[in-house]
Amino acid sequence: MGFAVDQSYGSPQQLSKPICVVSPQFVSPNLIHMLSGKKLLTLSDGNFGVTDANGNLLFKLKGKLLSVRGKRLLVDAIGNRILTFQKKLSARKRWQCFRGDSTDPRDHVFSAKQVNRTQFKTSLEVFLPSNRNQDVADFTVKGNWFEKRCTVYAGETTTVIAEMNKKQTVPFIAFGADTCTITAYPNVDYVFIVALMAILNEINDDKEEDEN
Repeated sequence: MGFAVDQSYGSPQQLSKPICVVSPQFVSPNLIHMLSGKKLLTLSDGNFGVTDANGNLLFKLKGKLLSVRGKRLLVDAIGNRILTFQKKLSARKRWQCFRGDSTDPRDHVFSAKQVNRTQFKTSLEVFLPSNRNQDVADFTVKGNWFEKRCTVYAGETTTVIAEMNKKQTVPFIAFGADTCTITAYPNVDYVFIVALMAILNEINDDKEEDEN
């Protein structure tokens, strides 16, 4: 995959150990810059896609043709199924994520719970399967999806592990205003970050459907 690596982007906080949620193959020692935007896909491809800085498709979210409501698939550029998302309807919306096209509890990767939803702000608490009590989130996501600004933190700390930003602060990006950057910090599972952004995209789409 032709990811762009920019060593001058900044000085991310050093992690005590790599963050691997989906697979070690998706953990890089470098900053990983990706692009996301609806204009990156045709209508038949779905409404969420991720490319590298050169416009090469890396991942997309599928599921409009599936019979199970609320189920989505994250696939790579050639259609390999990486993750399955299952939406749970409850007082607070929750998504569960599984490996491949499975929904078996043995393949559970993480769950994400929406904890704050206003007109502009959305927050997620993310829990790994080992966190059974879920008293403290393993990861948190805070931001403003409307403005395409989100930050992913390790646990409930101030340690940033990824960011999404509509502003084109990276010099090699030359796409339209509809796109935004997704930056996974060194030694962070970048497919996990893509999965979180895909869930936020689904939440935003649900909000738009409710308003129509």
